[in-house]
Amino acid sequence: MSADGGSGTRKRGGRLWRLLGRNGPGEGEDLSAADEPPDAGCTRIGDCGEGPAGRPVVRVTGTLRTVTERTVAGLPALQAELDDGSASLQVVWLGRRAIAGIEPGRSLVASGRVTVTHGRPVLFNPRYQLQPRGQE
Repeated sequence: MSADGGSGTRKRGGRLWRLLGRNGPGEGEDLSAADEPPDAGCTRIGDCGEGPAGRPVVRVTGTLRTVTERTVAGLPALQAELDDGSASLQVVWLGRRAIAGIEPGRSLVASGRVTVTHGRPVLFNPRYQLQPRGQE
């Protein structure tokens, strides 16, 4: 049994890591992906969409073309258009008015389940990683 009650996660911040379904820092995390290019394992946005197998989790990369604040069901939402040259999709963070670094021209990698809304692919509340400036 570990010091935090047997969960195997670190006491400090352990609850957050458990909620995210990730290991805590230094607890078996795979750092080999840091050596891979940002588009490794990414799906072209033009190939995303709901298929016969449902809504698979995809990883996409591209450049943010627009970033706007809007309201969805009475709640704030930050909406961005992510473009990779093959197509674009909407990325929506529900409950957020702004996110540091999310701005037009910025490159990022996002992952989540794609849904098609009004004929357009959308990623709601994706995991994302901003790419360093200068690599756009």
